[in-house]
Amino acid sequence: MSDEHDTAAAPDEGGRGDDGRDQGQDHREEGRTGDRRDDRRDGRRGDGREPASADAEDGPEQQPEPDPFQQAVRSRPGGAGGTGGAGTAHAARRTFAQARDVGRRVDIGGDGQIFEGNYFINQFARDAAPALVHGAVPHEALRDLDAVYCEVTGYQRMKQLLRADGLLVLCGEPGSGRKATALALLSELADHRVTRLDPSCRLHRIDDHMLESGAGHLLELPPDGEWSSDEAEHTPERGGRSGEDHSGSPGPARLSELHLDRFSTQLRASRAYGVVLVESGDLADRLLRGRYGVYCPPAPAAEVLGRHLRMLLKDEPDGALQRALETAARDDVRAALGLDELRPREAARLAGLLARREKDELTHEQLLGECAAFVRAQTRSWFAGADRPGTVPEALPALSAAAFRIAVAAFNGSAYSLTSEAAELLAWELSVTLHPGEAVGRRLFGTHAEIRPMVARAVLEDGELDLGDAAVPVTAIRFQGEGLATAVLREVWHGYHNARGPMARWLRMLCDDPRPQVWVRAAIAAGVLCSWDWIHGYGELIRPMALTDSPTTRMAAATALAEAARDSAVQPAVKALLKQWAQSDDEALLTTAVMAHGYGLPAGSVRASLDALAKAVRSDEDGAALAAASFSVVRLLASDEPETVVRRLGAWLRDGRRELADLVLLSVIGAVDVRTTYLWGLTDVPALEPHRSRPLLTALLAARPELTEPLAALVRRTLSVARSGEVALEAFGGLLRRAAEDDEVALEAVCGLLPLLGAQRRDRDRLRGLLEELVKDRDDPMDKSAAGRMWDAVGEGADR
Repeated sequence: MSDEHDTAAAPDEGGRGDDGRDQGQDHREEGRTGDRRDDRRDGRRGDGREPASADAEDGPEQQPEPDPFQQAVRSRPGGAGGTGGAGTAHAARRTFAQARDVGRRVDIGGDGQIFEGNYFINQFARDAAPALVHGAVPHEALRDLDAVYCEVTGYQRMKQLLRADGLLVLCGEPGSGRKATALALLSELADHRVTRLDPSCRLHRIDDHMLESGAGHLLELPPDGEWSSDEAEHTPERGGRSGEDHSGSPGPARLSELHLDRFSTQLRASRAYGVVLVESGDLADRLLRGRYGVYCPPAPAAEVLGRHLRMLLKDEPDGALQRALETAARDDVRAALGLDELRPREAARLAGLLARREKDELTHEQLLGECAAFVRAQTRSWFAGADRPGTVPEALPALSAAAFRIAVAAFNGSAYSLTSEAAELLAWELSVTLHPGEAVGRRLFGTHAEIRPMVARAVLEDGELDLGDAAVPVTAIRFQGEGLATAVLREVWHGYHNARGPMARWLRMLCDDPRPQVWVRAAIAAGVLCSWDWIHGYGELIRPMALTDSPTTRMAAATALAEAARDSAVQPAVKALLKQWAQSDDEALLTTAVMAHGYGLPAGSVRASLDALAKAVRSDEDGAALAAASFSVVRLLASDEPETVVRRLGAWLRDGRRELADLVLLSVIGAVDVRTTYLWGLTDVPALEPHRSRPLLTALLAARPELTEPLAALVRRTLSVARSGEVALEAFGGLLRRAAEDDEVALEAVCGLLPLLGAQRRDRDRLRGLLEELVKDRDDPMDKSAAGRMWDAVGEGADR
């Protein structure tokens, strides 16, 4: 095995902000002379002259080449179209780090209902429930509810309003306990006589004979309270199409205050009571500002759980209740649930599972499996039939909600504004897929920003967005549970094949966004999807992005490939693909492969990635891969194996080949010039985290002092080589200036490096000349105190 393989060196991610493609094109245009590759291999320059040594200055040429070292500084990665801040990538990775076991199942009964475990309040899917024009709630169920119901905040006020008007509209999220509260109110006021009305009955169709005198009546409206399609078709004043008026303009009819006034009058005339349940959304927001609307907050989950357990375990030996509560508090149980806070319905279901565990009807592993199904049940209820009835105007509210949930899954923890915009783009893709010939617009003043997160079981909170050079405060949105993001993408990707097309187009669109806070999120989500179905993901996501002219989109493709390679079952396929692309004549595929190796994941190790980068640079006739490969080396140098990279860089210099020497010199310049935050990988490096705002070289000196000597040797060589010296000296001056403005840690690290760089007199003269120039800079002079310490440190090199 060659020395190159024995001593590891470091490539960094295919840093192709805006520099990768332009530089590659320049090399390609000036390097198409016949046997340029062979000339380089046998030691001759491309123009037929004898080569200068690696340390000597290149002579003048008839057609001077664009200087890759100058371009490396001018087109540094970062900013618009660049690699962005590390915070975005790390937050995106954490979103999908809690991937759930695919083998967990949700129990689906023969009637198509998801079993929720709360036998007091039946939870039926709306479109699968049988028609119940009059359905009396059993007295036994109401008595059992009295024993476990937890009075919510505002319950007494709700009771007063219901007694005064005969009607109450309770608004809240599904599973929040709205129905339990409604039943408790009606049962108390109507002496345990409660009737459930058929959800297909609309308030303007309810006749007096349908109301029972002195009884309570419960009606749960579908989302947004729209009329059903069948009813619209039989309404004389409306067109045959659901929600369409005389002019043919679409739009579902909505519940209004007039309908509620009429229903209230009917109820009071019958000395009866009624509660209407409305899901949070536009309709609920409007009704809450009216006379009858009241928000129903969820009861504390811990109290609901305790009350249900007391009833379920009342016949068990002493200590069973306490053991069940302790089981519920276990870390593995909470992790399996994947939710920050259970809703009352879920707390009741968990109580049933814990009771079965105490009765030895379930093993602990079975309990964890059942708990893992909670998130899956939530996501399945979100997307089941979301495009019904199949025409855009009627389906658009549900499609928009589905798009918003998917966008939150991809942008979990990111800025709410970015998530909302991404959701609108996906809603458009879903709509045109549902009805390709129909134009789709956006509502300008639809659901309020404070209310919309409820649709996705998400919350808004103050956050901070990493921009690389700075962090700015933002309003962030996140799911109320670590398990929801992965579960949402898994449900849509695996459960609804026709949704894959619009999702893939949406992600490709986002990956072309120059803002790293957008494309990084989209690329990592795309990588997760590809790991679940490599064949489909490669064809719909990876290859189309890799073949674009956009440097940002190619970097996104490389990121997605690296993320997909995290799955051990997919990694061999990714590795084989990158090997094929590295031998391709297509510059786009070549540079995408080189950038993907910068993450160290596709090849299986940092050492193997370095091998692949070296081979790509050696076999590249046009030099198109050099810039991308050098940034990949620097990215690997910022990984958790910098010593492997440093050793390999030294081996490449000793190898003597010009291509590898240039790769080393460009990589060292990158380490001197680029801030650590721009060199994020797909694995965390805690040692470098406190030094994110510093150049990578400074960060490594501070975090890994044992690497000071080999790093100094590489920097000294880069400063002394004629073709890289000027650019390297300029970059090193920037590093010194930043160290002078930084804290003591950075200044001390740099002062520890300078003696090693000034071992010879000419090196000391070069460094002191640079310091003198920085101090005398008329526009931005360096701090003299810091410069003095550096000056003295340079002099220490004479004693070594």
